[in-house]
Amino acid sequence: MTDRVMGLAPVAAARAKLRRRDAAPRGQYDGSFFLRRTVSLVAAAAVFVALGALSGTYVGFDFVRAALDVPGGFVWMATQFVPSVSSLQKLDAILPALGSTVLASIASSCTAAILAYACAVLGSRSVGIGGPVSFAVRAVASLFRNIPVVAWAFILLFSFKQSEFTGFFALFLTSFGYLTRCFLESVDEMGSGPVEALRAAGASYGQIVAQAVIPMSITSVMSWVLYMIETNIRDATLIGLLTGTGIGFVFDVYYKSFRYDIAGLVILLIILAVVACELTSNYVRRKII
Repeated sequence: MTDRVMGLAPVAAARAKLRRRDAAPRGQYDGSFFLRRTVSLVAAAAVFVALGALSGTYVGFDFVRAALDVPGGFVWMATQFVPSVSSLQKLDAILPALGSTVLASIASSCTAAILAYACAVLGSRSVGIGGPVSFAVRAVASLFRNIPVVAWAFILLFSFKQSEFTGFFALFLTSFGYLTRCFLESVDEMGSGPVEALRAAGASYGQIVAQAVIPMSITSVMSWVLYMIETNIRDATLIGLLTGTGIGFVFDVYYKSFRYDIAGLVILLIILAVVACELTSNYVRRKII
């Protein structure tokens, strides 16, 4: 009898727990979780504000004065960088430099895309060779991608001096690392059905890549290449300041000569080139997707 009562004790305790839960008023909840979350967010915000204040104090940066100077800076920019009629006479010197910058951006992006796609296929987990090749491809892509294009320009500037090739090579290395990483994800995320079917049919590695990998990933690849061209056109302007080539060099010459109206015209043409490239890439994306 005692054993039977002891065996029923856990059942009775469970039933009592269920009755207490059913008897609890509906709509009540434990607010401790939300309280802890709010306190954590407030503490994190306070830490960020404190770090910003300490950093500004250390370098002597006055946040209030900087905020008050912002309107004046915009007024000066709007009055000084407005292109004049005389600045239009410099279009014959500006447009060729802009064209060379755009072409260098396209060339570096396309060259990097070809090599990046080949490396991505070889280093892919689904259709790649595997082993040390996959590790090497991912390591090189991560290294090239994480080094900023400005840092590449400084590194190459000591070896190749100020030239068009220096800017092209800096854009190429950054584009190669970024596109390799993106292409690896595109190839790894595609469906494995066609690849397995071709393998079962006895297709060679080249046939699998040509008949399955490329058709299934070409849309994503084209989208990434177009995005890389847009990014390189923006970066090429800054690279030109360092390498003394392209539209960046033209802007630097007129800006340091206090010809702000011509420098403003250069900025306007750069903006128009970037917008035109983005509109073109969006049109191409709509056609291929």
